[in-house]
Amino acid sequence: MTVRAQGTFDVDMQPLADDEGWGGFARMSLDKRFRGDLDGRSKGVMLAAHTEVKGSAGYVALERVTAELAGRSGSFVLQHSGIMGQGRESLEIAVVTDSGTGELKGISGTLEIFFKKEGHAYVFAYSLPTAE
Repeated sequence: MTVRAQGTFDVDMQPLADDEGWGGFARMSLDKRFRGDLDGRSKGVMLAAHTEVKGSAGYVALERVTAELAGRSGSFVLQHSGIMGQGRESLEIAVVTDSGTGELKGISGTLEIFFKKEGHAYVFAYSLPTAE
């Protein structure tokens, strides 16, 4: 059964070392604090490609979320894939299969991010195996 969790998060993104043969991609560290139904933190890394056309770019990221969700604690990995340009945006964020640990072992799902004037919000549609 899929359940929806929602809340807000803060993110701190910091540039990583300059291009070392990576093809001119921007690399950033991610440090997030989730609040709401998903309560915890994540650490990750993002790789972005910008084009000569302003507003066109693509990015991929991986982040390990360590949190409490529905009274269960553990961690899981989220994989991001985003593209924007020519007036369109596409962003997919999904739980990496079999990445759940602790009481979140077996978790699956997708996360949506919403950018609001007052900050970032999320809706996490997830499934967890029945607790033993």
